[in-house]
Amino acid sequence: MTEVVSYEETAGSVIDDEINEIDETPAEETPHSDAISVSGLKGKITVADEVVEKVTALAALQVPGVADLGGDFERAFESVRDRIGFGSKRANQGVKAEIQDGLVAIDVTIVIVYGHVVMEVAAEVQSNVATSVAQMLGMEVVEVNVTVDDVRLPGEEAEAESA
Repeated sequence: MTEVVSYEETAGSVIDDEINEIDETPAEETPHSDAISVSGLKGKITVADEVVEKVTALAALQVPGVADLGGDFERAFESVRDRIGFGSKRANQGVKAEIQDGLVAIDVTIVIVYGHVVMEVAAEVQSNVATSVAQMLGMEVVEVNVTVDDVRLPGEEAEAESA
């Protein structure tokens, strides 16, 4: 003979059982059905040299005592471009990066603000660039070569802008 059970009688016990199961299961061990597994995913991730160069430029410019990036020729060329209206300064001016097998070698040319200790600023640029590239891009930086091309004297910035 079939036993007839009302919905109200079973609903309470089923819900109570599910709550007990949930309470007993730690949150870390609960599987997520909507999680995507990428363990067998194939493909290649390519990071352009220009990306490393831009991250490097920003990291170098954050260091106190760095006035600008690039050598004399690059800065003169950018000044001419600005005056004739062909765009603004390139974000990676004065930076060259090479990536090979996930290892990065970087050359950066800087201009120091007068009054700062050149070797200390250059060492800080090396450190900040290596740290930023490693953290932001997940790549191993094997070398950061810093060239100090010029010293920005007091008043030079104002003279360059008014010319």
